[in-house]
Amino acid sequence: MLTGRLSARQNGAMPSHASPLDLAFHALSDPTRRAVVSRLAQGEAAVSALAKPFDMALPSFAQHLKVLEESGLITSEKRGRSRWCRLERTRFEEVADWMEMERRGWTDRLDRLETYLAKSQERNA
Repeated sequence: MLTGRLSARQNGAMPSHASPLDLAFHALSDPTRRAVVSRLAQGEAAVSALAKPFDMALPSFAQHLKVLEESGLITSEKRGRSRWCRLERTRFEEVADWMEMERRGWTDRLDRLETYLAKSQERNA
């Protein structure tokens, strides 16, 4: 029987047990959210200023900010009648550290493959 309810994965949300790294990559998988992150790399901004370049209703845009905030990539605070957002560098450093670890692993693997292929060619020559 269909109940009309969607699972977390069906409606685009991440499962509640997702790791911080998973949440960060999920947040960055959307071009709108990546554009927001790029803008915030220049400095903090009001939500209204962040939303201005996008052709969507403010509640829809707010959902993108919610995903970014839940992932730990941004924080927001109320200042007077406006809400301001800024990047959280710590989460970006965690993502960068993971990517660097993966890059080193792949570089080592490719170096070993190159050495193996060179030795194989010498033996066959």
